[in-house]
Amino acid sequence: MRQMLDFAAEPRTLTGKGPAHQLRLKGRIPGIVYGGKDAPVQVQVDERNFGKLYNTGSLLQTLMMLDIGGKKTRVLPRAVQLDPVTDRPVHVDFMRLEVGARIRIAIPARFKGLENSPGIKRGGVLNIVRHEIDVYCSADNIPEYLESDVSELDIGDSLHISHFHLPEGVTPVIRGRDFTVASLAPPTTFTEEVTTTAVAAEGAEGAAAAEGAEGAAAAAPGAAGAAPAAGAKPAAGGKPAAGAAAAAPAKGKGPEKK
Repeated sequence: MRQMLDFAAEPRTLTGKGPAHQLRLKGRIPGIVYGGKDAPVQVQVDERNFGKLYNTGSLLQTLMMLDIGGKKTRVLPRAVQLDPVTDRPVHVDFMRLEVGARIRIAIPARFKGLENSPGIKRGGVLNIVRHEIDVYCSADNIPEYLESDVSELDIGDSLHISHFHLPEGVTPVIRGRDFTVASLAPPTTFTEEVTTTAVAAEGAEGAAAAEGAEGAAAAAPGAAGAAPAAGAKPAAGGKPAAGAAAAAPAKGKGPEKK
């Protein structure tokens, strides 16, 4: 069962934006306690002490015994309003928890057996889909966390809500389907190796194509020089090409008679 934290608060009589602003200037945070059979109560808490608890990241799962001017009330923080610029808490809502009350709460998910998982031994990575699981449970029996064993997971396997042991009276908010909480993904180096191999193959093909193009270009000038264009005239003062001297006489004309 989740441990309860004692926390001090003081009642406040003035409400509205003006008085709330004055409280914040004095290092106090306005709040309200609601729920149950009693009427809502306006309260104020110390900003420094509340800020330490808020920074733990588990405030909304922390049971509190709120001491309001000497009167103790079991509550659960339900909402915290933050300043849009500084992200400091500026207002907090507490919900009363009567005996036997059922509440909706987000419980952290934990995983054991990581060192024995065959998929993790092969370099797999545990991909956590839900770090917290929303459940309905009794206010008198709020679990610290929900745990599952991943020692048999291999790469490509998934972990569903049915693999978690839920205490008696605890039921998931999502009903009707065995939703995924985590999965074991392949190692990132696998993708990198495949990509590197593909790039190397493309580079080899490109180099072969480039060599073929260079060889064709080198052969082209020799072919052009072996057969000069028909009717080409030698340059002025130059000699006719050897091929021109040995050229056959035009068809239909014999040797000139003297």
